[in-house]
Amino acid sequence: MAMPQKGSRRIVVDGQAYRWRIPRSATYPQLAYGTAMSFAVEHVNGGSVLLVVCAGARHGNWASVPGTTITPSRVAALIRRARAAGWVPTAPGSAFYLGEGETVP
Repeated sequence: MAMPQKGSRRIVVDGQAYRWRIPRSATYPQLAYGTAMSFAVEHVNGGSVLLVVCAGARHGNWASVPGTTITPSRVAALIRRARAAGWVPTAPGSAFYLGEGETVP
């Protein structure tokens, strides 16, 4: 399934263009318990989606867990890590999951 273009940001990594997006609304567990923040990445020409689960919580959570900040340089590094772990962004297929310290099957 394609990622919505609205609210996404464009990034070029190693000559390839991608779009990445953090959901506008936090989930209840992210707000109430400070669970991990996540975001999605997709190649501009389509293909499989990369779903990244961050090491930190979303800012503004009710549990007062310190929040994490997602920067373009961090997104680029995670795209490179996912490609090294086997993500082929232009190939159709199911989503590829990546935890910030490991690949999630």
